[in-house]
Amino acid sequence: MASKTIFTLIAVVGIGAASGAAWWYQNKSSSAAVRTDQAAAGAASAPAAGQGRPAVEAVQVQLMKLTDDVQAVGSLRSRQSVVLRPEVSGRITQINFTDGERVRRGQMLVQFDDQLPLAQVQQSQAELSIAMANHKRNQELVAQNFISQRSVDESAANLEVAQAKLALSRATAARLRIVAPFDGIAGIRTVNIGDYLKDGADIVNIEDLEAIFVDFRLPERYQTKIRRGQRASVDLDALPGRSFVAIIQAIDPLIDTNGRSVGVRGCIDNRQLQLRPGMFARVNTVFSERSDALVVPEEAIVPQGGRQFVIKLNEDGAQGGSVTQRVEVKVGIRRPGRVEIVQGLVAGDRVVTAGQQRIQRDGTQVRVMEASAVRAAPGGQGAAGPATAGGGARAGAADAAPGRSPLVAPAPRLPANLAAPRTVSGPNPCMIANAESARPPAPGRALPSSSSAPAGAAQRNPA
Repeated sequence: MASKTIFTLIAVVGIGAASGAAWWYQNKSSSAAVRTDQAAAGAASAPAAGQGRPAVEAVQVQLMKLTDDVQAVGSLRSRQSVVLRPEVSGRITQINFTDGERVRRGQMLVQFDDQLPLAQVQQSQAELSIAMANHKRNQELVAQNFISQRSVDESAANLEVAQAKLALSRATAARLRIVAPFDGIAGIRTVNIGDYLKDGADIVNIEDLEAIFVDFRLPERYQTKIRRGQRASVDLDALPGRSFVAIIQAIDPLIDTNGRSVGVRGCIDNRQLQLRPGMFARVNTVFSERSDALVVPEEAIVPQGGRQFVIKLNEDGAQGGSVTQRVEVKVGIRRPGRVEIVQGLVAGDRVVTAGQQRIQRDGTQVRVMEASAVRAAPGGQGAAGPATAGGGARAGAADAAPGRSPLVAPAPRLPANLAAPRTVSGPNPCMIANAESARPPAPGRALPSSSSAPAGAAQRNPA
């Protein structure tokens, strides 16, 4: 009986202790939650009471040198190129050139066996002598009335026939001499003395390398920008680190219907014989350059329909802050990370680059966080990256090196064991093609138009 009472008292005390511990723990958690809520409410109300303005990032409109250009790929071609082939069959008796050496115009390169044609020439000369003597004798006889006029006419015709036979035999003999049609460099011959060639067989190629043509194609949208006389920078994989200047010589008037592209030909001065036909070329055609172009990061542009806007920041003198103004702008050429502003902004204006969605209307007070201009430029502080393959704008190399031409890269130093470059003299061969346009017109002759149309073309009726 006593043990049962003891167990009951222990149970009652245990239940009371557990209830007290639970009450104490519950009150402690509630107090901590209240303090946390109060602290959060205080932190949330502090910015609202302090500032109450949305935060944005902004940068200044920068002035930068931009180049409006387009990149394309092309191939190098000789200014003049020919593969010598005989017009008649025959056996080679003489070869008067060395593979890879320079040849001159009119130089005899290959001689075929001409014994039979020379014999025919001698025969024709003898027949011509007889015909001339007969005709002279008949003229004397007709003057004395010994023969009729018909005999004189027949002898004159025979004389003309003899002259024609002599000219024919000489032309046949001349075809057995293969001469160089222009100054150039001979290729590697594929024939030898004693070979019998049929007409049309390849003998050797002659290449005129004083000037090299670079042929490439541009999308049709550039056909209004490209002009004769413009300059292009040409880089070659075979000559890394070198850049050559090409002058646009011709523009194909026909647009290719398959690729919708226009053919363009440029000329490179190659008197040092550093370039060879068939090389792969990367051509960068320059349309225009602007040293004071206004550029902003791409993030600053807010498109709306078919128009482009930026959010400009103006100084608020009354409250000492910055207020927003939505400005419509006209954009120009683009490059990665940068957009040219043609109209709507001036140098020194600040535009918002992040946080535009927080601005609901013009005149909004904002807190400005200056964005780093370096982050938007992939090449460093305001450095211009390379041009895009579609032909956008790129900053010229002169930004990094003032005074250096953006078209011609510095020539690498040649090792001491290499021979010095070939000495050149005289006018640029690429300028010779434009000599006609540079020459003053004759009296009464119309000036050629910008499209290089022949003189007098404007007066002709297209119908």
